[in-house]
Order: sequence, then C-alpha cells, then structure tokens
Amino acid sequence: MATIHVQQADFDLGAETAALTGGRTDIGGIGSFIGVVRGTAGGRDISDMTLEHYPGMTERAMMSIAETAEQRWFLQGCTLIHRVGLLRPGENIVLVLAAAPHRQAALEATAYLIDWLKTRAPFWKKERFSSGEARWVDAREEDDAAAARWGAL
Repeated sequence: MATIHVQQADFDLGAETAALTGGRTDIGGIGSFIGVVRGTAGGRDISDMTLEHYPGMTERAMMSIAETAEQRWFLQGCTLIHRVGLLRPGENIVLVLAAAPHRQAALEATAYLIDWLKTRAPFWKKERFSSGEARWVDAREEDDAAAARWGAL
C-alpha cells in the first residue's frame, strides 16, 4: 500500500522506513532516494527555492503512479513524500522508498518513481539567487531522456 504526502515539514528517513516496513519479514530490499536543494544552478548561488503544487490533483497523480509502480514491480509498499513551500540549500525536497522481495525490483521502482516525480508530477519550482534574481525552473531534456527508458510514464 502506497503512502503519499505533500507537506511543508521535513521528513525523517528512519521513521518513514520503519512505517513502510512495519516489522514485515517478506521484504528483501528497500530502494531509497532523497532529493536535496542544491546550493548552485548554472554557476550561480541559490539562496532559496519555492515549490508550489496543485492541491488534490498532485496527491491523486502521486497515488496513481505509486500504485502503477506497486503493480509493475510487485512491491510490498512504497512511500512518496514531496515538500512544498520555501526551502533552502541543503534541505530535503523529496523522499522515495520502494519495498520489494528482491533488491532489483526495489531499485528499479525507486528510479521509476523519481523519474516520474521529476518529469511529470504537478510541481513548480522557483529558484531565487543570491543576486535577488528569481526564475521558474524549466524541464530538462536530460530528465525527459531518463524517464523515456520506462516507456509511457
């Protein structure tokens, strides 16, 4: 069963992993990814980043892709947490956990989920630089290419 959260508060990897596994003994591997706010972009220092989303639509989209991953890789569960609001360099943005009977499925599902979150999830990021200038972050061709390996996301 998937756990989905869109929240302003930080997350605790240990607590989220424990909640996912719940003492189960049929899990052979847990894939994980934690995304963190970078301190630079394009050679410029980032002072902070604001993440926005479309409430309701975002959670439904995240649950749909989590359920797809659970079926595709026969997962015992997964956790997707994406933060919104004002974040500073070094702070966590996103957590993806995927629990499976075997490591390969857990790792592939984790990669699939983060590729989807990076390219298709309804989030918008605005970087503010130390110069005071700000810009909305555009989609990157490299991210789309990485997501393409999964076929239709």
